[in-house]
Amino acid sequence: MLATIGLLTLMMAGPAPQAADTEQERLENSAVVLEEILNIPDGLPKDLLNKAECVVIMPSVKKLAFGVGASYGKGVLVCRTGKQYTGPWGAPAMYRLEGGSIGFQLGGQATDFLLLVMNPKGAESLLKSKVKLGADAAAAAGPKGRDAMAATDAFMHAEILTYSRSRGLFAGVSLEGSTLREDSGANEKLYGKKTPARDIVVGGNSRGGRVSGLLQKASPKNTSDPVSLK
Repeated sequence: MLATIGLLTLMMAGPAPQAADTEQERLENSAVVLEEILNIPDGLPKDLLNKAECVVIMPSVKKLAFGVGASYGKGVLVCRTGKQYTGPWGAPAMYRLEGGSIGFQLGGQATDFLLLVMNPKGAESLLKSKVKLGADAAAAAGPKGRDAMAATDAFMHAEILTYSRSRGLFAGVSLEGSTLREDSGANEKLYGKKTPARDIVVGGNSRGGRVSGLLQKASPKNTSDPVSLK
């Protein structure tokens, strides 16, 4: 009888903390992925990060068991604050990544994705509604290391540069056809009320957390051409 009572107690008490920590776990996983990517030698070009208005981190995106190439991931969007995206990095907003083309590149493996939003137009697209990469926003596989200088024309015309990391390999990857959308339910749970993504990321919210801190340390100033920010 004691064993039965103990089992019932565990069943009643066990799941609650796990459900409450979901958004915090997403933030922590995103921070871990970002820190590891920032520490890859000849990986993410510092010059591109310094010119980025926003960054999207999607940890452990997995291929779903149903549908050809169907994939789904949850992560965060962080932008520099201010109307011209020239302030410190702001608070993270919860976002989702969905798409058919992702699955073919994953090969059944969990893959981390990092996206650099390279101009205000790309940022505005993400903050308004669901965005289809390649259709609603120009996207391209991002250059890495020394290749960044040779790919100047390519990234200058892209609104979003996309990267992946799988099995320790970090490289630019095409995510055309995939969609990014605000995770409104997760944002409400994290911040305690319904708040549009725009208000979260550019409003100077003090709850930046570890992800924003890592970005602030790695890229404290937006070095984009001032003309491109108008």
